[in-house]
Amino acid sequence: MAVTILDGPIGTELAARGVPTPPGEWSAWAITHAPAQLAALHAEYAAAGATVHTANTFRAQPGVYGADFERILRQAVALARGAVPNTHLVVGSIAPINDCYEPWRSPPRPRPAHRQMAQALAAAGVDRLLCETFPHVGEGLIAVEEAVATGLPTWAAFTAGPEGALLSPQALGDAAREAVARGASAVLVNCVPARLTLGYVERLVGLGVPFGAYANAGAVDEGVGWGEGGEDRYLAYARRWAEAGATLIGGCCGTTPAHIAALQALNTGVGARPPRR
Repeated sequence: MAVTILDGPIGTELAARGVPTPPGEWSAWAITHAPAQLAALHAEYAAAGATVHTANTFRAQPGVYGADFERILRQAVALARGAVPNTHLVVGSIAPINDCYEPWRSPPRPRPAHRQMAQALAAAGVDRLLCETFPHVGEGLIAVEEAVATGLPTWAAFTAGPEGALLSPQALGDAAREAVARGASAVLVNCVPARLTLGYVERLVGLGVPFGAYANAGAVDEGVGWGEGGEDRYLAYARRWAEAGATLIGGCCGTTPAHIAALQALNTGVGARPPRR
């Protein structure tokens, strides 16, 4: 079965290129301060073979920008739309309100903010919504509910964090099942080190919707990314996800457009074979 290639990270790749990613705004800083660099990165992912592109709205939230968030969010969507072919999909990112690696900071009433994000992204003209990088299952499911309520196709992506300590494979699989029950049309695992991702992908099998992964590069000394190359090694991991049935595959923190280009081999049958550790 053919694999749909997703794009790679925005924040870590902008930082690697010298674009500031200050606390609070993080990658969203580039929307108004470095739009040309942001658009160029979207275009690079398209040139690398990605056909699904996530607009840089991960931190373009009401809690960060207040009443101005919709203007900034619309600009992020427009930058992505203008940088990629019109046959490609542009998706809107809905992320945790606080920290994607600190689920204990999830607010007690996240629904209003996620409703604002979902409705604003739908109005901005995205093709679908991506509720991503949620380690707090309850907050993630609320985001999914609000995204589905817009009528747009909604994907749900959960994370177990950089050490796989925030959600077990079983817990992530259960979260994905609940997301499907609430209307998610695809489920993924994201921002888990590539070396740990297969165990999570295997828990997405049999949920009745497409599934996949976009992993991070792990620690620098793993040789998977972070400016140290590693594209073949990432491909080798991704091939095992595809062998498990994943049809949606991209990259997360520490990967680059070169990693996305390497993923094209998933549809040609060439390239690195899976590591056996």
